[in-house]
Amino acid sequence: MKKILFLFLTLAILSCKKSEKKETKEEVVVVKPTIKLFPLVGGSIFVKKLEAFSQDTTYTGQTKQFTDAYYVISHPKGNLMWDAGLPENLVIPEPFHEPSGVFAIQRPDSLTNQLKKIGFKTEDIKYIALSHSHFDHTGHANSLKNATWLVQENEYNAEVGDSVKTKNPALKDLIKVKKLNGDYDVFGDETVVIKYMPGHTVGHQVLYLDLGLEKPILLTGDLYHFEENRTSRGVPSFNYDVAQTLKSMEEFEAFAKEKNAEVIIQHSPKDFKKLQNLLKN
Repeated sequence: MKKILFLFLTLAILSCKKSEKKETKEEVVVVKPTIKLFPLVGGSIFVKKLEAFSQDTTYTGQTKQFTDAYYVISHPKGNLMWDAGLPENLVIPEPFHEPSGVFAIQRPDSLTNQLKKIGFKTEDIKYIALSHSHFDHTGHANSLKNATWLVQENEYNAEVGDSVKTKNPALKDLIKVKKLNGDYDVFGDETVVIKYMPGHTVGHQVLYLDLGLEKPILLTGDLYHFEENRTSRGVPSFNYDVAQTLKSMEEFEAFAKEKNAEVIIQHSPKDFKKLQNLLKN
């Protein structure tokens, strides 16, 4: 009888241990959401006077071709649009040479047509976040009036706040607003994170994306405009605050190193192609 009782207790203990192991294993399983990134071209910018992108005469007499990218991030909890390209009145046959003489600009197609090609409509966009509020990043923003605008509070106040005499017309229809004060985890799972990196404008921000690739992606906004900017820490003449920009560059590089992230300079045609190739693999 004692042998039978001992055998019963042994089996019961083993059964409990197996159950505990199973429960422990189930607890550590993390299912990441399926996220897709769609890079789109919101315009072409030919810089005729590259010296505007330096605090000195470094680039005097030089020119450079920029792209003007924007992005759709598809997440199970909603779709986010990052940046908004050039205005749609620049969908024209020949580039427009704006009055300052710095830029020749042109947009290839409308937002509606570009979204249609990737299977979306404007109504499908739940959130819009702009790296900042310059004209080449706000172009079609008003077309997303039903989306919630994720914006740093100081950037909001500078562009359309109650104390602003002339509000930015490119943002007038964005009435659903979530004001941020620093970094923001958009979907609460650390896959799409807005990082506050001021200096280019008062509320400039960059975007971190964990798409399940070999490396996460870091979209620079206009912290850098081209590769040499990143190497030399070059600051454009029209930045809001030089010291703040340099501090943001330091923080950006530390974060990129910590995350082993693939940095994508948004105005770089080379990086746009690199990102397309990464998403194909």
